[in-house]
Amino acid sequence: METILLVDDDLATLEIINECLRPYFRTRIATRGEKAIELARLSPAPHLVLLDVELPDMDGYEICAALKSDAQTAGIPVIFLSSHSDIAETMRGLELGAVDYVAKPVAPPILLARMRTHLRLHEVQRNLEERNLDLEASIRGRAETLAAAAQQLRRQRDLSLAMLTEFAKLRDPGTAAHLVRVGEYMQTLVATLRQRPGQLERLSTEQWTLCWQCAPLHDIGNIAIPDRLLFKPGRLTASEYACIKTHTTHGRQLLAAAQESVPTDDPFLRVASDIVHAHHEHWDGNGYPLGLRGETIPLPARLMAIVDVYDALISERDYRVAMPHGDAVDTIRQASGRQFDPLLVDCFLACAESWYGIAQRHLNDALSQ
Repeated sequence: METILLVDDDLATLEIINECLRPYFRTRIATRGEKAIELARLSPAPHLVLLDVELPDMDGYEICAALKSDAQTAGIPVIFLSSHSDIAETMRGLELGAVDYVAKPVAPPILLARMRTHLRLHEVQRNLEERNLDLEASIRGRAETLAAAAQQLRRQRDLSLAMLTEFAKLRDPGTAAHLVRVGEYMQTLVATLRQRPGQLERLSTEQWTLCWQCAPLHDIGNIAIPDRLLFKPGRLTASEYACIKTHTTHGRQLLAAAQESVPTDDPFLRVASDIVHAHHEHWDGNGYPLGLRGETIPLPARLMAIVDVYDALISERDYRVAMPHGDAVDTIRQASGRQFDPLLVDCFLACAESWYGIAQRHLNDALSQ
């Protein structure tokens, strides 16, 4: 049974949460910050911390920072409990390393669902780290089987890709068909571009393949965006949209952390990072997060930009109906030289009808073809 550390000085709230968790988890309880840090360091470590923002001796941000700066507790997922919904405060917590915010007063079914999601994500991440450590030890101990180890590393990379893609599906199960579609769109777009004169040599064979293999990871940074924004019905406010836009930098940080923990020169992380971080950059420099322009935008990200926008246009949203395929094609054509690389738009137009077929095979939320 998993252990949850509850940190709150409101005894009524503690009783409600503890009663909600007791059938499913073991609990440890702290009403002060120093005690919370002490309980987090006990063995076995808690699997997750539910942390109130306001405590009498330390605020939740200080406690979170202390946990994340200690190697013994840094890996424990932290979910903040707060009666405030200020975007700046939410961002502060996420930047310190928290995985989510849950509003108070707590709704037990929502709290349980969010906790289970993050516990599953943490378990997948831990398994991935253990597999990488096992693989690293195997390579060190078997230098004479370097060729076999290289093949094993490629399989490990494919497993890592699959597991990271599962992160995105866990965050929003409705994206499963979307992730299949974007991978297939990217594969056809890459095949079309490689046939153009002078393009084949721009990336290695492996990097071309990674473009479509990594495409489903483009929004992996959404795991750091609060549910209330990610699944908000209707349009976002300016401040909410600013928070949503940080998914690009959160995604890059996730991949950078993975590379730091398991140093490797595998091109997978470079291609994945380019796609995750820069797929919202615009050819004319008006995109985000860096305002890159033209060919300073990495090629995998420029490809992903067209893929992502096309699928968004033909998919139904709470605040708008799906756009017909033909209208989506015209929209992308008109954005050539502004939002998109003109050469890649030409390649898109050459394979647009095959994208229509892909969308029909994997409909789900893409309803209007």
